[in-house]
Amino acid sequence: MTQHRPTPDKEQIALLDPFERLGLDRIHLVATPAQAQDAWSELVRAAAWGFDTESKPTFVKNEASEGPHIVQLATLDKAWVFQLHDLECRAVVADLLARPGAVKAGFGLGDDRRRIVSKLGVEPHNVLELNAVFREQGYRKDMGVKGAVAVLFNRRFIKSRKASTSNWANPRLSEAQLIYAGNDAYAAVRVFHALGLT
Repeated sequence: MTQHRPTPDKEQIALLDPFERLGLDRIHLVATPAQAQDAWSELVRAAAWGFDTESKPTFVKNEASEGPHIVQLATLDKAWVFQLHDLECRAVVADLLARPGAVKAGFGLGDDRRRIVSKLGVEPHNVLELNAVFREQGYRKDMGVKGAVAVLFNRRFIKSRKASTSNWANPRLSEAQLIYAGNDAYAAVRVFHALGLT
């Protein structure tokens, strides 16, 4: 029988030292075909990526999201934030997500998968929902990236609420948006490796 383990609460996490995030020097914005090809060349060499998406928030009832507007992929060294305005960038992202080899690890990916299928026309392959891994280990409620970082690294993962609800469809992303997006994917791949899933 699986032993139930407590998920750390907000108050416990708030007392921890911050998790070391990627700086802007290690987060690459991908907006052109050339940048997309460079990112592809580096990513295909890794066996696992942190994976997440961001969509422009919808504020009107029953308004359908046109997201995702960006897709984030990360290795243990750096992160790439792909904007999806350019058709060639979209094609590269679709190719990466459909690749059966690399594990795409992240949190709360159910909605992301549906939107990827709708927008990019591909079914992401080899996607690993990290919340499911924690449930198998006896954590009863969804862990999320903050809980996972607290449990595995004894650190507090900082997420900006302002960045999370910002306009991800904007052609010019802010530094705060890039740091938020890149580190969501980076934390996921760090969690994946810390769980010994390689």
